[in-house]
Amino acid sequence: MMQTVQTNQPSICRLALEDGTVFHGHPFGLCTDAATAGGEVVFNTAMCGYQEALTDPSYTGQILAMTATEMGNYGISDEDGESRSTAVRGFVVREAIAEPSNHRSVSSLSAWLAANGVIGIDGIDTRALVRILRTKGALRGVLFVGASKSDDELIAMARALPSMAGQNLAGCVSPTQSSTWREGLGEWTLRGQSHGGRTFKVVALDCGAKHNIYRNLAERGCDIEVVPHDLSAAEIRARKPDGLFISNGPGDPAAVERTINTLREIAGEVPTFGICLGHQLLALALGAKTWKLKFGHRGANQPVRNLLTGRVEITSQNHGFCVDEASLRAVGGEPTHMHLNDGTLAGFRHTSKPIFSVQYHPEASPGPHDSAYLFDCFVTMMGSRRPITAADMEAAQRALASA
Repeated sequence: MMQTVQTNQPSICRLALEDGTVFHGHPFGLCTDAATAGGEVVFNTAMCGYQEALTDPSYTGQILAMTATEMGNYGISDEDGESRSTAVRGFVVREAIAEPSNHRSVSSLSAWLAANGVIGIDGIDTRALVRILRTKGALRGVLFVGASKSDDELIAMARALPSMAGQNLAGCVSPTQSSTWREGLGEWTLRGQSHGGRTFKVVALDCGAKHNIYRNLAERGCDIEVVPHDLSAAEIRARKPDGLFISNGPGDPAAVERTINTLREIAGEVPTFGICLGHQLLALALGAKTWKLKFGHRGANQPVRNLLTGRVEITSQNHGFCVDEASLRAVGGEPTHMHLNDGTLAGFRHTSKPIFSVQYHPEASPGPHDSAYLFDCFVTMMGSRRPITAADMEAAQRALASA
């Protein structure tokens, strides 16, 4: 049965969900008549950081809704993007601010979205939308500008969209050529442990990485070669890296078969660190399984306990899939971090190989810096070429806390 959620103002943009719900609001960003965007509708609980979220490649194929009431307050800056372009299919907010107030702003949110071809909708009850997504799970949806299609047509379009499960989207956002990354954190430098000035060569399999990950590695003296996500094990070996990094990215991890096969062959030959999708791919390469979360973890305030040190971290997260803990333990993986909201696995290490990974974003951007110590742990592991230990993590956390 179709349910229509109305506002007090004219409906010139609509968000139609596969469950039959249609939200009527107002377009911003790309407002061309009959403009259409479809994808999985998800929500993020962060209070700020909309530009970083909109440029996070992990949102590829998705329509992003923010739970905070106002978006666009501080506009768009040249420094805050996490990739070279927008990643989302559409943007859903309660109120889009037309006139930003910030000395760093070079554009309004609406003008920037329009320039990047992204439809935004505001003036809808985002609380009602989020309650639907929390109850029913992430849903396919369609954004449509104008009145040339009926609500029923838009619902049918949403139901015809492919499910996120089974989609390999890493290839859509991964670079096709190798490159070198040199930019550090600049004025936002956050130093933890000292590593004696040694430089480590890191090969980064880019499945849709956020730039701030590479900035954190560069800040710690790493020479980073960014390579396509499907680079072969032989090509990785030929580069003779001190460490291998596997990045975040979009889509279903189980569908990224070429990267999983590469990691199955090479992971553990050199110290290896994975973040988010990289965490899932490492687990799959070892023989574990992944599953799709009901509505995912997306926000800058997600609590995680480090099981090795007992400390709690407030983390930035963006993922819709999770590693199955029992299957991970069966293949030699040991849980190191647990999500405190639902008890799901948030990180692991291998008991005999120099491999560890986390389900969340230690680089934040946006978010707290509680987990930046994990980059120091990776550098420590490259120096020792042995599995990461509880003592390593404790030392890195203490150094960060006292920095």
